[in-house]
Amino acid sequence: MTNRVLAHTGARYPIVQAPMGWIARCPLASAVCNAGGLGIIETSSGETENCKAEILKMRDLTSAPFGVNLPILFLKDDAMLRFICGSGVRFVTTSAGSPAKFVQPLKDAGITVYHAVPTVEAALKAVNAGVDGLVVEGAEGGGFKNPEEVSTLVLTQAVRRATDVPIIAAGGIADGRGMAAAFAVGAEGVQMGTRFVSAAESPVHINYKNAIVDAGVTGTVVLNKKASPCIRALKTERTAAIAEAGLMPPDTFSRILDLYFGGDMEAAVGLAGQTAGLIDGVRPVADIIADTVAEFHAETARLGAMAAARGFG
Repeated sequence: MTNRVLAHTGARYPIVQAPMGWIARCPLASAVCNAGGLGIIETSSGETENCKAEILKMRDLTSAPFGVNLPILFLKDDAMLRFICGSGVRFVTTSAGSPAKFVQPLKDAGITVYHAVPTVEAALKAVNAGVDGLVVEGAEGGGFKNPEEVSTLVLTQAVRRATDVPIIAAGGIADGRGMAAAFAVGAEGVQMGTRFVSAAESPVHINYKNAIVDAGVTGTVVLNKKASPCIRALKTERTAAIAEAGLMPPDTFSRILDLYFGGDMEAAVGLAGQTAGLIDGVRPVADIIADTVAEFHAETARLGAMAAARGFG
């Protein structure tokens, strides 16, 4: 059986890898695709030529479909949009802004477009702009957040009540149980970020992966809630100081590559979601996806048996 997310993405499983800046590149994205999920190449790093090269490299690393993310407010011009429209890519997620000016050029190129949204209001605007589906991002997830925190569980239900387009739920999902919960409230796919950042194929330094593995469910903090951008990151001495001050200094991300690839966890802020508390090891992508699918089917079978018996246990 298939669903709309599978039909739109062409993936074997409705499991999407989040488009983390600098991280969501060929090594990770191709591993996700080859394991049956949908790998996404990022462009939020702003490294236009490098990102173009990564997209082209994907053809050599996987025969499976993959996608690209276009973070609207981070794009300097329309160079990446024009490149994607001629690249043969068939699935794009847009984020960080209104997709209105992007939808038609992408759809004219035969590309399916999902837009990432943190609120019901943003979801309705995106649907009115003509997107094919939504990535609904709850407060549990890492990275850029809506300062008015709404959990994925609640937000997905609210968006599902408001519109019938297919939903990929994001935030707070790292395994099959989380995936089953997302499907129960209206999703047809899930997006995982932190789980894949800590995967064996992720290009980040082992210190960053270990920091995720070692974190508990309260091991992250939301920063900059009274300004922009609001983010969720791992608790460190640096993030504790920022939380105490209330606002992020201008140089917060200036040494992010030293954290990501140099392993200095105090050089910047390490973005991560609350699922860090559910992750207990650095594992290959293929194992993560296989276990997620198996657990999803086990949980839905258990719930199906309850429904068949009209019972609760």
